[in-house]
Amino acid sequence: MRRMIVSAVFSALALAFAACGQPAGTLQASADTLGAPGLKSIEYSGSGRWFQFGQAPSPTLPWPPFDVSSFKAAINYDAPSARVEMIRKQTVEPGRVRPAPVEQRPVQAINGTYAWNMAVPAGAQPGTAPVAQAQPAAVEERTVEIWTTPQGFLKAALANAATSQPANGGSEVTFTAGKNRYVGTINAQNQVELVKTWIDNPVLGDTLVETAYSDYRDFGGVMFPAHIVRTMGGYPVLDITISEVKANPAVDITVPDAVRNFTPPGVKVDVQKLADGVYYLTGGTHHSVVIDQRDHIVVVEGPQDEQRSLAVIAKAKETIPNKPIRYLINTHAHFDHSGGLRTYVDEGATIVTHQMNRPYYEQAWAAAHTLVPDRLALSKKSAVFETFTDKHVVTDGKRAIEIHPIAGSGHNDAFVLVYLPAEKILVEADAYTPGPANAPPPPEPNPFSVNLYDNIQRLKLDVRQIAALHGPRMTTMADLRNAIGAKPTATN
Repeated sequence: MRRMIVSAVFSALALAFAACGQPAGTLQASADTLGAPGLKSIEYSGSGRWFQFGQAPSPTLPWPPFDVSSFKAAINYDAPSARVEMIRKQTVEPGRVRPAPVEQRPVQAINGTYAWNMAVPAGAQPGTAPVAQAQPAAVEERTVEIWTTPQGFLKAALANAATSQPANGGSEVTFTAGKNRYVGTINAQNQVELVKTWIDNPVLGDTLVETAYSDYRDFGGVMFPAHIVRTMGGYPVLDITISEVKANPAVDITVPDAVRNFTPPGVKVDVQKLADGVYYLTGGTHHSVVIDQRDHIVVVEGPQDEQRSLAVIAKAKETIPNKPIRYLINTHAHFDHSGGLRTYVDEGATIVTHQMNRPYYEQAWAAAHTLVPDRLALSKKSAVFETFTDKHVVTDGKRAIEIHPIAGSGHNDAFVLVYLPAEKILVEADAYTPGPANAPPPPEPNPFSVNLYDNIQRLKLDVRQIAALHGPRMTTMADLRNAIGAKPTATN
């Protein structure tokens, strides 16, 4: 019996060696087994889940899930170029009230150094055809997605002087392409099991992108995993079961003229005076509010990234000269509203945020920022926090700035509004985003806006103006009531 077992093992190893002409588990053996050298393009499709990176409903929870009924990726390795199409709808989570899920059909593309989405312009009439919208910030992530596919990883490894070392019966393969380092694991069956790389993110710094492949099958002559799980920032962003794979299909992804000729606009910051010493800083998709205190400046919200924050800081100091920025008030931890906070830490400002957010920021900001070093990475200053769980007041002894948790919102569990009682100004993000003036109310009220209105009533706030941190304009309680179909009360 022992002789039979030894003979069987020897025969299996001999077959693996002979099939590839290389020892099992090596880079070249894997490339031969998966057909990487002869694969110029690939298309794979399936279904599963997609997760919205950076938009966790709580600092302690994963990225929110969307059910994906259709997923298709087409890649041209020679270009390199890729197109990913999905049909997805946000998953209903028990106990979390959100707007009714709407079917989304995103189309994301890249060709070389150009990235774009195909989307219907905001505010367009129903039936309007999608147009190409340049996404230069997405080039790195979409390039990484090409070279972390199993065959893409092998092709890139062979082309970039990869190094290998034995690991768990197979090998670990490492190489650098551009500014990104890739590390992949090949098992004894010559299958790429795991690929890791790192991309830059304003909140997380050098962010690990880890893609796991399992259940390899022969799809019409090409070996490919039937299950793909990609994680970013410690949580899944994609979990797809593959049902079909095509080897060497025609994949011709042409860069639209609008994308090729696109020049990213400079950061624009406009200033609107709301009251004495209170200014609304707009000019982009995300806004901030700047408040003049006796011997310092308070900024409400540091969104997006360092570039936006530097422009807002410069405009704040120009508008209110000869005073330092002492406080930055943060409404919640979603990445589009917290991506610029590190810049304020470097500026010397105290970060005022809900207590639930502090551990998350401390852990995130401790990560390396070597791919795109920001000012805080260079200065290495320590963050100073001022946290709360209930009503909190920031004051200079003359003007009070109230911060109230927004109770019961399905958007985020550590979510706040800012209220200036003397000026009767409310500052909020994502709870209510006004549309253009005179626009009809939505057919169904947004539950986040209903919840905001309920909180205003609960807190008995006398609101005359609403500075929404998204949207085209300042609004009033009348606009909010109209948006949710509420009747006026004695207070509002």
